[in-house]
Amino acid sequence: MAVDELFDSYIIETIGKRISGDIVWSKDISGSLRKWREMFNVSQGELAREMGIKQSVIADYERGRRQAGSEFIKRYVSALISIDARRGYKVVKELAKMFGINFPFIVDMRDFNSPICIDKLIRAVDGVVVNSFVTDKKVYGYVVTDSIRAILSLSGLEFYQVLSMMVNRVVVFTRVSSGRSPMIALKVAPIRPQVVVFHRPVKLDPLALMLSEVEGINIIVSMKPTEEDLIKGLRSLLAES
Repeated sequence: MAVDELFDSYIIETIGKRISGDIVWSKDISGSLRKWREMFNVSQGELAREMGIKQSVIADYERGRRQAGSEFIKRYVSALISIDARRGYKVVKELAKMFGINFPFIVDMRDFNSPICIDKLIRAVDGVVVNSFVTDKKVYGYVVTDSIRAILSLSGLEFYQVLSMMVNRVVVFTRVSSGRSPMIALKVAPIRPQVVVFHRPVKLDPLALMLSEVEGINIIVSMKPTEEDLIKGLRSLLAES
């Protein structure tokens, strides 16, 4: 799978979670189901065929005759997105803009089913810890960031949006030369990750290491051959968590 496809899947999954959350949070779940179906311009019949159920079942859920549980909502939203995929992701692309999640510098982002310890993370990325300490805190997910794209395109508002994504996640930086710029940015940030991963830096800057020691941030240097291999390693943790 190409890196661009990994990025697309991150956007699709994030939008799916946003829609599902909106439905669950709604005071009128049946009305919210109908709202999102109509927003995707999908008929009950087409949606029913995609889900492999009868149209009358869709109608019952949308009229409140049946109560939608989390599993049904997930299938419902996934079917809408699948139909939109065949249409060229017309709605998904607009939602990505509206939700402000179409960051070109985020390559992938996932949450684990349960938190994992740093030892599993190190093995998954073929990593080496370069600090004098190893954190005992667990991580709940990861964010893979293209450091070059981030430097070139990140605005002040986007920076704070990205910071919110770092909470309890490991932050992975690709295309790193020395690690100096990412560590300086994290030093002045009000929210900092406990663990960062640098993918095959050319040479780790002594200042980057010093900042990580002072701020208590573990640096893991990943020796995965390619960015795609690195992401595959991280995704392997999803099955283990």
